[in-house]
Amino acid sequence: MNNIGNILKRLREERGLKGNDVVEKLKALGIEISVKTLYGYESGRNSTNADMFLALCQIYKCQNIMEVFSDSVDDVLFTNKEWEMIERYRTLDNFGRERIDYELARELERVTQIREMETKSHDKDERIIDLEERLVPRRIFSYHGKIASAGTSYGFDDITSGTIEVPLEIADENADYTIGVSGDSMEPTYYDGDIVYVQKTTHLNIGDVGIFQKDNCIYIKEVGENGLISHNSKYKPMTDGGDVVCLGKVLGKVEE
Repeated sequence: MNNIGNILKRLREERGLKGNDVVEKLKALGIEISVKTLYGYESGRNSTNADMFLALCQIYKCQNIMEVFSDSVDDVLFTNKEWEMIERYRTLDNFGRERIDYELARELERVTQIREMETKSHDKDERIIDLEERLVPRRIFSYHGKIASAGTSYGFDDITSGTIEVPLEIADENADYTIGVSGDSMEPTYYDGDIVYVQKTTHLNIGDVGIFQKDNCIYIKEVGENGLISHNSKYKPMTDGGDVVCLGKVLGKVEE
């Protein structure tokens, strides 16, 4: 930022502008900062963002930004890809943003540790390989803990939500969330304590296993011709009345 700041200061002085003059011109553009902050940009103490940088270039009548700032411009301007990522991030809900923040923090930690290792002793290659093996890329799913009842029903209001990490190479790319199995009615296919991948859908075919809500209870069952079927023979099919809502298709178990 020191180099960028020096250029910004030179451009201001070439235009014969004082700090207060620039602040007033910025205010007319809808940007309010103090003279101290402006001088902070010039000294390198403060980092200007892209909007501020472009506004200053406009005030200083800097027509050819790439030529004037040379390689330094990359420090303050976003690429099209970076802008696209920011716009997409803004459309996410809080849970989505938390997932992105978490993954970003993990990647920053991984890269930082690798760079630190690269500056150390002769066995750095082995340690870098070990670090990369331990920091296997993982996918984070929302996890609804043990509410898909295979035997005993649980009320929908009892849902507790969190997240679960799965190594990327074994994560089901079609899954939207994961859920825990409770009870034994789906044995031997699914046991109490199993976690399953679920793809959101409101329609299943006969033979599909799904997650269903019925009478404010959650179940994991197979779709039969005349009702919802348990895989454990001691449980009768669910054929009685009541509204049944499909919450998703079970794709398989989460296994590590």
